[in-house]
Amino acid sequence: MAWVAFDRAVRSAEQFGMKGPADQWRATRNEIHDAVCRLGFDAQLGSFVQSYGSKEVDASLLLLPLVGFLAHSDLRIAGTVRQIEKKLLREGFVLRYETERVEDGLPSGEGAFLACSFWLADNYKLMGRDVEAQQLLERLLALQNDVGLLAEEYHLKNKRLVGNFPQAFSHVALINTIINLFSETGPAHRRSRPREQQPEKEPAHPKPVR
Repeated sequence: MAWVAFDRAVRSAEQFGMKGPADQWRATRNEIHDAVCRLGFDAQLGSFVQSYGSKEVDASLLLLPLVGFLAHSDLRIAGTVRQIEKKLLREGFVLRYETERVEDGLPSGEGAFLACSFWLADNYKLMGRDVEAQQLLERLLALQNDVGLLAEEYHLKNKRLVGNFPQAFSHVALINTIINLFSETGPAHRRSRPREQQPEKEPAHPKPVR
């Protein structure tokens, strides 16, 4: 997210003429990118990891292609998705991380974090795994309550929504995933392309069909 902040600052200067030290921002953006790629990727696992030197993964790594840090076609992204499927996928939903293996100051165990599961669906779509993306979206939609709201997490054992309710993260992720799955101009499609293929300006969102 530090990289995202500097990347968007650079783009605000390049694309929209906003004032600021763009050269300095660009250098910092590149420094962060190089450091994450060099220190945050474990070649033995074939995956990015939770923190420098760690052997663990967490679901925030699914954002790497969604925010444009690397193209979805990058082999490091494919390896990261595989590792998350191996370590964090439970009954078709995604955990934030393995709480029993990470010291976070809290008791181990929590529900599947719904926003993370939507991020996995986005990655499936980008990778051409359309059927799996659709199936995961449908599993998530089935968790909505009678008025279409979602909580923060889903308790796999008790089969119920838990955590903050309603949770904005879950609903923003839901909206983004639907746009990504059913529109080729969705944010994940635009941002995950290699930098040289990025449009000079963000395309306008298509008008809804009435």
